[in-house]
Amino acid sequence: MRFEHVLVVGAGQMGAGIGQVVAASGRHVSLHDAAPGAVERGLDTMRRSLTKLAEKGGADPAEVLGRVTPVGEIVPADLMIEAVVEDAGVKEAIFRRADETLPEGAILASNTSSIPITSLAAATQRPERVIGMHFFNPVPVLKLVEVIRAVQTSDDTVAAITELARDLGKVPAQANDSPGFVSNRILMPFINEAAYALMEGVAEPEAIDTIAKLGFAHPLGPLALADLIGLDTCVAIMDVLHEGLGNSKYAPCPLLRRYVAAGRLGRKSGQGFYRY
Repeated sequence: MRFEHVLVVGAGQMGAGIGQVVAASGRHVSLHDAAPGAVERGLDTMRRSLTKLAEKGGADPAEVLGRVTPVGEIVPADLMIEAVVEDAGVKEAIFRRADETLPEGAILASNTSSIPITSLAAATQRPERVIGMHFFNPVPVLKLVEVIRAVQTSDDTVAAITELARDLGKVPAQANDSPGFVSNRILMPFINEAAYALMEGVAEPEAIDTIAKLGFAHPLGPLALADLIGLDTCVAIMDVLHEGLGNSKYAPCPLLRRYVAAGRLGRKSGQGFYRY
């Protein structure tokens, strides 16, 4: 399947990035977000990103943005990619509406970091055409797409989304549906342990991140990465891991919960483990 028209639901950091790479591939994108002003902010994010890439020889920003249409509701398309908040109820409601609106042959994909794809598929009348398509932040730069197969997902759906990921210039890696999939099942305990090291006074944030970057050859330390992801998102993912796998090692560090309660969500709020 070519997926000439893609509906992206959610115009935040991830949704804007997904919309950008889809539009840059020559496809038409309908961008929807129910939050007032979110689509406009998403378009601004795309414009800044495309301008930076154009300075390095990337596509003309005006040409790419010309393929992105803001829409006030879920509209028919060949494919939906959902990229909203990590809340199972919110996502299931979107999947139900998309199931009613998109053509019978359309595929419904979620960019979720941790919500079970099987439960999203069960909310629709086309469970065999529901799949996880987990991009990584920043979407225009990072190559990986984690392709998550629900219990119900058909071979044809997996093949189509795997081919699309490659066509977008990404590297697809398949995983079966399980809490946190592969990426966050490994990453979140790493971030959580770094938060415990800070909370227990083992080292300051800069030292923790320097040791991780230079010792493990990581481009970002775990605390800076948590700030980029969003501390509220990290806590939400760890709650899903904790509940789904039933192991106390996945319970979020109390310091993470305190920072989220205080509104220190990371880069998007101006302060997390660091100030921005």
